[in-house]
Amino acid sequence: MREEYRQERTSALTWLISAIIAGFVLQLIMEASWIRGGSRFEEVLGLTTGGLSHGWFWTLLTHAFLHSTSFIVHVLVSVLALYFLGRELVPMLGPRRFLALFGAATIVSGAAWTALHWGTGTEMHLGATAAIEAMFVVFACFFPNQETRFLVLFFPVTLKPKHVAYALVAAGLIGFFCYELPGNTLPFDLTFSSSAHLAGMLTGYLYYRFVHDGRWFRSEDRAEMALPRWMQSLRKPAGPSPTERIDVPPPPMTREDIRAEVDRILDKINSQGFGALTPEERRVLDEARDVLPRR
Repeated sequence: MREEYRQERTSALTWLISAIIAGFVLQLIMEASWIRGGSRFEEVLGLTTGGLSHGWFWTLLTHAFLHSTSFIVHVLVSVLALYFLGRELVPMLGPRRFLALFGAATIVSGAAWTALHWGTGTEMHLGATAAIEAMFVVFACFFPNQETRFLVLFFPVTLKPKHVAYALVAAGLIGFFCYELPGNTLPFDLTFSSSAHLAGMLTGYLYYRFVHDGRWFRSEDRAEMALPRWMQSLRKPAGPSPTERIDVPPPPMTREDIRAEVDRILDKINSQGFGALTPEERRVLDEARDVLPRR
C-alpha cells in the first residue's frame, strides 16, 4: 500500500447542489433589512420578461439557482431530488452531459415560460424544478419498470418511474390548459409554471431519444437513418465485410501490466472503498493473488 494517493475531484453533482444552496443563502442575505437594494439581486438573476427585453439573457440560466425564500420546501425538494437523481445519472451520462442536460432543460423551460408570459406583467420565474423533471424523465426512460416501495399512512405503495413520469406530464397539461394559459389562479395561491415544467420534461425525453446514444454525431448513422427501412435492409451485407471490425481477444497481460492494474485498483479501494469495485476489477484482484509473488 502506498502512502500518497491521488485526491478525487469534486463531482459535478456536488458543484451543482452547492451552487443552488449558495444562491438560496445569498437570497436570504440580500433580503435582510440592513442591506440596501437587496431586491436587486433577484431582479438581475431571476427570469422576467422585462429583464429579457433589456437583454439580460443570462437569466434564462441563472434563474435555476434561485428559489422562493418564503417557501423553503421549494429549495429543499429541489436539492434532495437533484441529489438522488444525480447519483444515478452522473455515472451513466458523465459529468459533462449531466451538466449540459441541466443547462439545456433550464434554458428551454425558461424560454417556454417567457414565450407564454411575454408582456403579461412583472411576474418572475425561479427554481430548478423544470431541469430536475427533465432528469427524472431521462431516469424513467432508463429504468421505466424499476419498482419503489414505501408507506403512505401505513399502507404499502409501489410505484414505477414511468407511472410517476406520466403523472407529472398529466399534472403539467392540466395546469397549463386550466390555469396558466387562461390566466386563472391556482387553489391556495400556489404558483406552478406548467409551461416551464412541460418544456423541461420534453427536453429530457428528446435528450434520451436522440442525443444520448450519440447517433446524431456519427456521419455513417445519419446517412443510414435518412434511408427508408427497406433500403437499409438491402444495404446490409449478407456476411461480414472486409472492413468490418472483428472483436479479437486482447493479448494476455504481463506481470508488469498486472502489477500496475493492481496498484490502480488499490488506489481506488483506498479512495472510494471496496464496494466501488466493478466485477472485472474484483476478478483481476483474484487472479493477481495466484500470479504475483507474495512479498
